[in-house]
Amino acid sequence: MKFYKMPSYIRRGAINEAIGKVSSYMGNLSNWMKNPVGSRPSYPKAGFIYPAMYRTVMYDQTGRYTAKIKVYIRNTWDWINVDFKKSDMDYIYRRCNERKQCAPTLQKRGKEWFLDFPFEEKVKLSDNSVHDQTIVAVDLGINTAATVSVMRPDGTILGRHFCSLKRETDHLRHSINRIKKAQQHGNRKMPRLWAKAKGINRDIATKTANFIMETAVLYNADVVVFEHLDRKGKARGSKKQRLKLWRSQEVQSIVTNKAHRLGMRISHVNAWGTSKLAYDGSGYVLRGRDGGFSTYELCRFQNGKTYNCDLSASYNIGARYFIREILKSLDVNSRLLVEAKVPQCSKRSTSTLSTLINLNAELMSLAA
Repeated sequence: MKFYKMPSYIRRGAINEAIGKVSSYMGNLSNWMKNPVGSRPSYPKAGFIYPAMYRTVMYDQTGRYTAKIKVYIRNTWDWINVDFKKSDMDYIYRRCNERKQCAPTLQKRGKEWFLDFPFEEKVKLSDNSVHDQTIVAVDLGINTAATVSVMRPDGTILGRHFCSLKRETDHLRHSINRIKKAQQHGNRKMPRLWAKAKGINRDIATKTANFIMETAVLYNADVVVFEHLDRKGKARGSKKQRLKLWRSQEVQSIVTNKAHRLGMRISHVNAWGTSKLAYDGSGYVLRGRDGGFSTYELCRFQNGKTYNCDLSASYNIGARYFIREILKSLDVNSRLLVEAKVPQCSKRSTSTLSTLINLNAELMSLAA
């Protein structure tokens, strides 16, 4: 046997992990057999799973900055003493006193091993009525990292904020150009160049998420609204490659974790047409050369008005959230009556800020 006297709790964890992988594969295979779209699901592969270090049997904290863990060493399972960094433990004692500490896990990163300490806390999310909510509508972009609009249910805009990060974007563009130039000279594997580009992009995602949350806290928002973006598949070409590096999902993940800790909710709306449709309901916009501009940040409406395209998109994102929630709060008869008067609100992919304003006007007339 490779691991002599393997503890029963680790053995049970390995068995449950294997059962989960096989069960997931069988479920995916069954779905594929019913609807054979795409390639057949591949067989499950063994991964690197790090089990929890259960207290008293695998982990025992002997002091404020010391502990002992049970690991496989010297051909047996034995206890070893470990020392913690004083700064790390002081941070945990200072910031996580009110949270429940879960069993730590032993993780390997590169050639070193680390103890990760997860914590659990319960937070009550905001349950205000849709008519009393303040939302932060976010349009994530490439030229402008994030365009944020703070809205009320009647369509009032309380604030407009832009997160451009021009220095970081310029560094990312320079890093991508270096990779492109190396590829033109026949290089295929460039781990250092790719690591630098990914590091810059990760920094952009973190700063963008912090900017969004700072704005939400400033206005005491109840909900942060994003577009539902799908970034799957391969991307070829320099511009598409840059689009692929855009870490929109990571930004949303960071914001979700931070927002939930502060009691804010996260919502997603249909992304189709938010940038193409003008917020005033005048129709499709003209961007770039089509509108006579040298940049895609500006657009021209059908009525001749020039406006920031990302800002118009953020208005539409917030409006679609309120339209959906307001219609959900109505009974069937009232909803059908409102949709007959304002037909644009029945189809979410064509709703704009003007649709929300017309919807509120119709609701006020019905109430009168």
